[in-house]
Formats: sequence, structure tokens, C-alpha cells
Amino acid sequence: MAEGNQTVVYLSEQVVVLCSCALSVVGSSLIILTYVMWSDLRTTPRRLLVYLSVADWLSAVSYAFGVWRMFRSNSLDCVAQGAISTFANTSSFFWTVAIAVYLYVFIVRSSQRVADSLVWVFHLVSWGVPLAITVAAVCLNKIGYDASEVSVGWCWVRIHAPDRVLWMLLTGKIWEFLAYLTLPVLYILIKRHIHIAHAALSEYRPILADRPSSHSFSSMADMKLTLIPIIFIVLRIWSTVRFILLLAGSQARLNPVLVTLHGIGNTSQGAANCIMFVLLTRPIRTRLCAALCCCSKSPVGEQPSHGAPHRLLPGQDTSTQREEDSGSRVGTDR
Repeated sequence: MAEGNQTVVYLSEQVVVLCSCALSVVGSSLIILTYVMWSDLRTTPRRLLVYLSVADWLSAVSYAFGVWRMFRSNSLDCVAQGAISTFANTSSFFWTVAIAVYLYVFIVRSSQRVADSLVWVFHLVSWGVPLAITVAAVCLNKIGYDASEVSVGWCWVRIHAPDRVLWMLLTGKIWEFLAYLTLPVLYILIKRHIHIAHAALSEYRPILADRPSSHSFSSMADMKLTLIPIIFIVLRIWSTVRFILLLAGSQARLNPVLVTLHGIGNTSQGAANCIMFVLLTRPIRTRLCAALCCCSKSPVGEQPSHGAPHRLLPGQDTSTQREEDSGSRVGTDR
């Protein structure tokens, strides 16, 4: 302990968490950049992913500032950093769930009109609720120095606030718990619908057996639908464990390994999304390689768009969409 019951954050832990923040900033920026650069990627699901990336970018930057400063008191910059990270982190939870809800309505309920009409509701909830909670917390002097009890150097809920646990729940934990429950359920329902649809489609399109590439694309989309909730839980579970240990009064929450995993998990969402929806998405990866390596003399915007899909889901290959568009509506909804 460095001071009272303050959690010691070692230099090695600071370096690791700062690197994680940097990767998330780069990853979130790359998602936003690819959306701006290529118009055929500007679908509604991708747009929702961009909003999530904005929240993740802001979260990573604010966390990096907190880890770098290693606050020791309720200074003005501590409160400012705590307020920004609280807003961005909570907003990230809401946008993550919003994307799952959109895909559920779009794919399982087969209603693009209803799904698109929900976007303004997503904005109202995903920006409005975190903003209202953050403003209330700041006005009531709940945001400030927390001695890294359930953080890794950054500021959050003041350690001496009498209703500290309540505000920890309101400013993040309760929304995190709800995301743990909601995301697996929605993505399991989406995967189940897709599997049923493919089973029905295969009865009428035996030619698909001669198209191994179609199976490959389907497998990639299926893998991503599986990984989205798993990655979210794996990244966020460490902060939840430390919160539960705090409630139990256990000193295990001060374990350096747990503290490091908490720091990495809370700051890696942007990097994880970039890996899944940019680096593991072949058309985007191909364009990025061409742009970065300057392999082509033609403008980036003239790269093949495989038919300029209009309903491309985050991470879905455009060539998959083209094959599905020539088939049926069920196939397209993958």
C-alpha cells in the first residue's frame, strides 16, 4: 500500500495499460476511418459500430490520461477525467447492446424498417442516459479519487462517498451486469435463426455444396457472432471480479495480476472491435493493405466493392452478401 488503503499500481502495470489504451485508440480510429473512406461500407450496422468506436476512443483516451497521471487527490483534472471515462464507458455498454438489438430485429424479426427506426432511440439512450448519470454524479460530488480500489490509476467514484456502492452501480456496474445477460441471449437467438435459415435454404439450393467459399464466409460470420459476447465478457469480467471482491471486503482485489487484467480489459474494447470488424473482414483488410502499402496507382475509392452491398453487417464479407442477394431474403439476413 502506498497510502492508506490505496491500491499500488506498479510502473510495469502502467506501461501495459497505456499500451492497451494506445491500441484501442488506434483500433477505434481505424474503424471510424474506414467508414469515412469507403461509402459502400456506410450501412446502418457499420454506423452503429462507428458510434461505439467513438465511445471506446474517448474511453481509452481518458483512461490513458488517468493511468499516466496516477491521481492522489480529488483534483479538478481527476474529476474531469473521471467524468469523461464514466460517460464514455457507460455509453460503450449501451452501444454494444444497441448493436445486438439492431441485429436481432433486422435478422430474426426480418424487419429492416423497424430496425432502422430504432436508431434514434439508440442515440437517445446511449448518449442521453450516460450523460444524465454523469452530470448527476459530478453535481453531487460523487466523481473523484478512488484510490484505485476498483480502477487502475484513473478516477471514478470517490472513495469516501457514503453511498459509494450505489454510485458505482449507477455509473457502470449495473449496465455492465445487464450487458452480460443481454448480449449472450441476443446473439444465441441470432445464431439459432441463421442456422435454421441455412438448413432450410440448403434443401432448395444443393448447388451450395459445390461452393466451398460460401461455407467459408458463413463460418466466419458465425464465428464473429460467437466471439462478440465472449470477448466482451472476457474483457470486462476482471473489473466485475474486483467489484465483487470489494463488496466482500477481500484484499484479493489488490492482487497485481488481477489489477493488470482489469486495466487491460477495460481499455481493450476498441482494439478488439478493430480486430474483428476490420482486420478479420477480408474486403476491408484488402483495401487497407492496398492503401498502406501503396500497391495500387488507382484511388482507394475505386477498389472493387463486390457489388456495393446495402445491408452489410459488421464484419460480413461483401462477397458473401453478393451470393446471398442472388438467393433469398433468409440468406441475405446473415
